[in-house]
Amino acid sequence: MSTPQIDGVSVTTQANVYFDGKCVSHNITYPDGTKKSVGVVLPATLTFNTGAPEIMECVAGACEYKLAGSDAWVKSSAGEQFSVPGNSKFDIRVTDAYHYICHFG
Repeated sequence: MSTPQIDGVSVTTQANVYFDGKCVSHNITYPDGTKKSVGVVLPATLTFNTGAPEIMECVAGACEYKLAGSDAWVKSSAGEQFSVPGNSKFDIRVTDAYHYICHFG
């Protein structure tokens, strides 16, 4: 199930812009200090590095992703999510805008 709305959070108004604007996100912080980002990846094939473990939740659109050490591309659509280990990386292929929430863990 996708998250259509997030209430009661603080939003950083300056966007995080990556890959010449192909990925744009905003940081959000919950009252308990939990941090997430909400954003969109435009059509592209990109490689992201992770520090902390992440869960990528698709709220609209779709993508294909490939985790480090794997040769398999896996599709993730609205309402689905995938996990990425910390200190790792993943490739993402987007043909239509992929709207996401990144849950840091």
